[in-house]
Amino acid sequence: MQWKGRRGSRNIEDRRGMSGGRAGSVGGVGLIAVLLIGYFLGVDVTPLLEGTSARSGPAEITEADRQAGEFVSVTLADTEDIWAGVFADQVGRAYRPATLVLFKGATQSPCGGASGATGPFYCPADRKAYLDTAFFVTMEQRLGAGGDFAAAYVVAHEIAHHVQNELGILGQANRARAQATEAESNAISVRLELQADCYAGIWARGAEAEFGSIQPGDLEEAVNAARQIGDDTLQRNAGQRPMPHTFTHGTSEQRSRWFLTGYDSGSLAECDTFAAERL
Repeated sequence: MQWKGRRGSRNIEDRRGMSGGRAGSVGGVGLIAVLLIGYFLGVDVTPLLEGTSARSGPAEITEADRQAGEFVSVTLADTEDIWAGVFADQVGRAYRPATLVLFKGATQSPCGGASGATGPFYCPADRKAYLDTAFFVTMEQRLGAGGDFAAAYVVAHEIAHHVQNELGILGQANRARAQATEAESNAISVRLELQADCYAGIWARGAEAEFGSIQPGDLEEAVNAARQIGDDTLQRNAGQRPMPHTFTHGTSEQRSRWFLTGYDSGSLAECDTFAAERL
């Protein structure tokens, strides 16, 4: 992915130099298993890491952290440009960008604590996405989803939830989930997440056309990332039998297919997972 030397976003809130939160003493495979649950199954596992040694003081910002911050800033700027055009052409109004909060270790949001246990997420209460760039390392080393475009897909997916919020889809879905059974709520969540994957595909199409930033192999990195974080794959990798009624993000096949639907069509209408008979 060609990103260096291009515009970065002003809508970055960098909290990485602030004092951190707790650091769990759970080690090795146990820690990885706990974090994977939080990252992808929609569970905040912070309580599982508490009651252990605490870490205080400002976090150290390494050169890798600085590079990751610049990368995220450029990717966020790309989403702003692409979605401004999509909203003008397909929605008929201006796009209001989200703010992206970079943190290291832990921080707070109106939607609850953000940490390595919660993974990247979007909070509609403050219209901000939250990201610890250490997640990119986990993707590459533990999930087999490396590459800069795979990382860009993560950013684009979280900003896609902001797009849903701007379009009124997220609020409507969350109200329905509040009145639904657990299984029904999970099913609504799957449709939300697959739509966000589709919107991420729209962004990828726009980035390729407008910036020429996509290089050979980039698209495959994003598709692979979508596959590696499917609910069925994650449950199998955790030694479990896939249980569809517990899925909150969709299967590997669904996630990669809806990403490609957005990429191939560039159309918001084609990403209407709530109207789709087949997910």
